Amino acid sequence: MKLTTTLLATTVLSMAAAPVFAESHTEMADSMTIVSWGGAYQMSQQKAYTEPYAAENSDVSVTWDESSPEAVAKLRAQNEAGNVTWDLVDVVASDAIRLCDEGLAMEFDPDELLAEGDDGTPASEDFGDLIVSDCFIPQIVYSTTAAYRPDLLPEGAPEPDSICAMFDTETYPGKRTLEKRPINNVEWALLCDGVAKEDIYDVLETEEGQDQAFAKLDTIKDQVVWWSAAAEPPQLLADGEVVMGSSYNGRWFSAIEEQDQPFEMLWDAQVFDLDGWIIPAGLPEDRLARVKDFVKYATDTQRLADQAKYISYGPARNSSAPLVGQHADLGIDMAPHMPTDPANSENTFLYNYEWWADYRDDLDAKFQAWLAQ
Repeated sequence: MKLTTTLLATTVLSMAAAPVFAESHTEMADSMTIVSWGGAYQMSQQKAYTEPYAAENSDVSVTWDESSPEAVAKLRAQNEAGNVTWDLVDVVASDAIRLCDEGLAMEFDPDELLAEGDDGTPASEDFGDLIVSDCFIPQIVYSTTAAYRPDLLPEGAPEPDSICAMFDTETYPGKRTLEKRPINNVEWALLCDGVAKEDIYDVLETEEGQDQAFAKLDTIKDQVVWWSAAAEPPQLLADGEVVMGSSYNGRWFSAIEEQDQPFEMLWDAQVFDLDGWIIPAGLPEDRLARVKDFVKYATDTQRLADQAKYISYGPARNSSAPLVGQHADLGIDMAPHMPTDPANSENTFLYNYEWWADYRDDLDAKFQAWLAQ
């Protein structure tokens, strides 16, 4: 990707901004290990955050670890071993809540840790309700959604307009791909089994409701290719191994717009979620100082807007939204590709991260047992 203009713009903007953390904390580590999800999303973080930061801090090296899908388990293990090797970890909101509850993530005051909005709005107000935990630093709003190959549908079949097409193997025969975890799958299963959206989590709290969800998933189990890495669904669809599947909306955007894949998005019942940073608890002072300096930089108004130049996720700051413009390389308007665009959000499903923070371990175990049957 062409970085010169972006790097120059972000460097100038950063130099004009308020003094960074480094000026009052000289003892900072010269390296960071940042944990993320790999692929197009991690690349957007590198382009918007670490590359311009490194341009201003040439003595700092950044190592990326793509372990975010296993962040909770691995941080638990690191903490038990007394050897926390990670400095900053990208997690979904429900995992941030779990890590905070367990004392594995650092609590913070947003107005002390994070920069004001470029309009002077305190960080606590600029991020607002998206700060869902005392340990969670919001970055983006994204969604898990579906896509399909029109050319692989049976002749005369209508193009899908409902997520329930995932469960309709008669009209849309062929393999599907779904994430190898209960999240989103059990919600969609109940929705397509007649449960009203507003009742989904109440139903899932019961043993009977969970059984109902798994019974619905049973109807397509032998037609599902399960994915663990978000790069897998676009590849499976491109190879014609599946006719439809789920992934993150930014992954589909990358495949369709950047790689010119013949996919169509299915926005119906897209599941809104939040993603952001946690700082592991108990870091040595020099590492903590470096991470604080980076986080203040990487989550300011301009940087969060810059990430939307590379991937179709909405920035978590209110003050960043007006700055979202065109894709850095393609020159296309990014707004119509955001999950929050009115045309895409006519029928959304709001992910309950607090519910999943409470029930995730139990449902994970039940899901794995179901897979093994």
